[in-house]
Amino acid sequence: MSALGAPVAAHFSRIEAAYAAELDTLVFRADDAGSVQSLRDRYMLDEEVLYLNHASIGTLPRAVHEARQRYLTLCESNPWLYMWGDTWEPGRESARAGVAAILGASPEEVALTHNTTEGFNVLAHGLSLGPGDEVLFSSLNHDGASVCWRHMAEVRGFQVRSFSFPVGDVPGLSDDDVVDIHMAEVRDETKVLVFPHVDNMVGLRHPLGSLASEAHRRGIEFVASDGAQSAGMLPLALAETEIDFYAASPHKWIQAPKGLGALYVRSATLDRLRPMWVTWGQQRWRGTVRVFEDYGTRNLPETLALGDAADFQRTLGGDEKQRRLQRIWRQMKDRVDAAPSLGWRSPMAWESGASLVAIEVEGRSANELAIELYRDHGVVVRAFQNADLNALRVSPNVLTTDAEIDRFFDLLEMKATS
Repeated sequence: MSALGAPVAAHFSRIEAAYAAELDTLVFRADDAGSVQSLRDRYMLDEEVLYLNHASIGTLPRAVHEARQRYLTLCESNPWLYMWGDTWEPGRESARAGVAAILGASPEEVALTHNTTEGFNVLAHGLSLGPGDEVLFSSLNHDGASVCWRHMAEVRGFQVRSFSFPVGDVPGLSDDDVVDIHMAEVRDETKVLVFPHVDNMVGLRHPLGSLASEAHRRGIEFVASDGAQSAGMLPLALAETEIDFYAASPHKWIQAPKGLGALYVRSATLDRLRPMWVTWGQQRWRGTVRVFEDYGTRNLPETLALGDAADFQRTLGGDEKQRRLQRIWRQMKDRVDAAPSLGWRSPMAWESGASLVAIEVEGRSANELAIELYRDHGVVVRAFQNADLNALRVSPNVLTTDAEIDRFFDLLEMKATS
């Protein structure tokens, strides 16, 4: 070890030890109200705020925030060493491995980006598309996974086509229905299919594996999925599917620092994607997924804390998280079913849905109601009011207590009758 390496390793080990000691006290039980409240206390959310908008942006556990602060303080003690040396390379690779485990993929297939939108820009810029090729997606596709294709189509001459997804039919759709809806739109020229794993309006869980395999069977060359609303929420095994690309924003459900993303690139398609970022020294990463990362001045303290966020999620336990999210989903569904003034606009079964649901309040504008709920009661939700939907998107996470859910629905029912 070099003269510089020893003190650096010592500092880094102390940060890791402090974080590990915090995780040692974390024991989560999904069906124990006291355990849920204890988890809720590990976050920094304002006690006056009822936060039900994790699908827009998540919140850090206090322990992850403090680990990030320690990395940042250490970095500023010698910026040259920590930003330009390789002292934190093991920590960065540990973060990559942690995210890869959440995605159910090899670390050698996961690039560390800034957000989901960047991941899709890498694809739109880097795939070999031209005249005669088509990129296809539905109206449920998020703009962050759509606009980049339209931009590059003007440069390269390929076509982009969006079809209208039957949002009103979502509560009754099966997985086979979702596949059939997409496949009915496929043409001979369709080269890329893009779809959200979970859409951000009504929380429809698209059947990732069957959609990808059927698309390839129909001759589609590349299949890409927007995982912003599923990575960290749902169990994933990307390596067991035929999905070619999957982009995610860990600041949502993985509860990592903001400004971080992940892009899964299936090893079989690695050499068919050109990098969007280009800089000096990049040749050393040629042939690896790291070639798709930005090697300028990066947010390394946050990147290291991404590994801590992954550790926090692993310590919660995948099965316990699923039990908790499913319990919250059932609590919300039961409250809507019991209230004549409320309408459920999401899938009718958890297996087809997610921890984000669309709820309509009869006779009320969703936009106006969302503003009123925050202004008068500190409730944070997202409104969708368009030709297909007039609903509040409600997206709780595992730290949301039963009492908070009940309080929200008490307010909704009061608003519906006032």
